[in-house]
Amino acid sequence: MSQTNSPFCDRTEETIASMSETRLIQSIQEWLGNVCPVSPHGIGDDCAVTDISNESKYLLTTVDGVAWGEHFDTSVTPGLAGRKLMARNLSDIASMGGKPRRAVVSLWMAKSVRLDWLRQFYEGIAKLAEEFEVQVVGGDVARAPEGVFIADLCLQGMSDRPLERKQVQPGDSIWVTGSLGGSILGKHTAFIPRIAEGLWLNEQKWAKSMMDISDGLAKDLPSLVGKYHTVIDQLPLSDAALELSKESGKDPWEHALCDGEDYELVFATDREIDESKFLQEWKEIFETPITRIAQVGDARPEFAMVLNRGAAGQQVFEKRGYEHF
Repeated sequence: MSQTNSPFCDRTEETIASMSETRLIQSIQEWLGNVCPVSPHGIGDDCAVTDISNESKYLLTTVDGVAWGEHFDTSVTPGLAGRKLMARNLSDIASMGGKPRRAVVSLWMAKSVRLDWLRQFYEGIAKLAEEFEVQVVGGDVARAPEGVFIADLCLQGMSDRPLERKQVQPGDSIWVTGSLGGSILGKHTAFIPRIAEGLWLNEQKWAKSMMDISDGLAKDLPSLVGKYHTVIDQLPLSDAALELSKESGKDPWEHALCDGEDYELVFATDREIDESKFLQEWKEIFETPITRIAQVGDARPEFAMVLNRGAAGQQVFEKRGYEHF
């Protein structure tokens, strides 16, 4: 058997472990060449955007998955595992200000997967799909080695004005819905996709750029603001982040910035916005808390996350959230 045909190697410098997720995605874009359009029509945003009519209607397409041992284990019920699969994709649609429509599900699984477990997994998908008026219209099943269960879901949605990343300008404000950190204590399987909030923001002309927080704000924020200098003045810390901080000994801010799987929206508003009016309107419509965390500064050679901790002054935060590899 030829070693050159094997996808695996024990020399780290020759594997995907030698680069960041961001660099890996850049490499994939390069390998695809001309068949990969520029974002948002191709790789680079929460969803791919396709213009499908002459009436400014856009098709949104995203795909995300869950794997046994990576995204869930025996502490998670099969119903919640299925719910998480659907919810992760719904969050991507929400982050572009879209309304979800249709999904397909692909499974790679060992032949020893229990039928009763799989039934509950699909019921978890179906329950959340019904709540958000999504139709599951197809998919695929394939056999995998023992111990493997991987499910991928591809979700499509519609939007009149997809809110892309990196549309911010100096003076814009950065906001976050909900609270951050400690998702491992339960939120990662029970979060509510911010579809309603995303749709409303899509209708506001002063809302400029948006994404969801999946790998932690420390990693995701650069994807929103690019190389603009951004000083974070406050963070909405979750109770779980505070609780986890007592166990880990880490600063609650570190949990809020790096834990990941918050699935909250982070978005920018134009500097001309009347923020008090915006907050008043938001509170009249939504129970979801919202926090202004930063103002966008000038462009720099590269992004640096700076935290303003009051009496402690400003400090550069160098950690970068969850890295897949």
